[in-house]
Amino acid sequence: MIAFLFSCEHATCAVPEAYRDLFRGSEDIVTSTRGWDPGALNLAQGFSMKFRTPLVHADVTRLLIDVEQSGDDRWSEFSLKLPETNRAKLEDRHERAYRANLQQRINEDFQRHTVVLHLMVHTEPSDGAVILETAPGNDVGEKFAEKWRDRLAATGLDIRHICNADSSPLAKHLAKIYPADRYAGIRLRVPQSYFLEGKPLRWDTLKKALLTSLSQVSEDLKISLAPEVPLSD
Repeated sequence: MIAFLFSCEHATCAVPEAYRDLFRGSEDIVTSTRGWDPGALNLAQGFSMKFRTPLVHADVTRLLIDVEQSGDDRWSEFSLKLPETNRAKLEDRHERAYRANLQQRINEDFQRHTVVLHLMVHTEPSDGAVILETAPGNDVGEKFAEKWRDRLAATGLDIRHICNADSSPLAKHLAKIYPADRYAGIRLRVPQSYFLEGKPLRWDTLKKALLTSLSQVSEDLKISLAPEVPLSD
């Protein structure tokens, strides 16, 4: 009834061999939090294993191309130096391929499930709360996020749900394609201090809380969502 899709847009700081010279002398920037979301891939893999579903993740640093953005925002001060033909190749091989992969997964899941919950997994350089973001009009996503927030708050975790968030171009793109009563998009933002410093909780402790609580919420909502969203022919 509910299919889970997990994605990680800033999973790595990898630079393909063909573009190594572009970052020569700036390797420390590439491996910093500007180049990727430390811990995000590890967490996304945990969700993928827990729910036994393949993970969709980017395979290059966002300083080469940011698959979550669009237009000029996709490019860093490094990749802006590339000729347009090179950037067009990056767009085809990474951004368009990434979106096509997501859409293929969603389309396939809709053939067998009533609702697709798409969780975009991110970490950020902060030591504040864990954030769940849902976009305007995303009623099913809000229902998931509210119940997930309540489950996590009961464990003592500093957790917040931001409704009507200004979502990324990628999230807006998917929201335009799929019906709001069947596609639930949630952006998860986790402070990197959990992963890098073990503060305010150990990373494994946080991961377990997130995975376990999402599983509990999915069970809670299976029955309540069924009569609201009829299966397509």
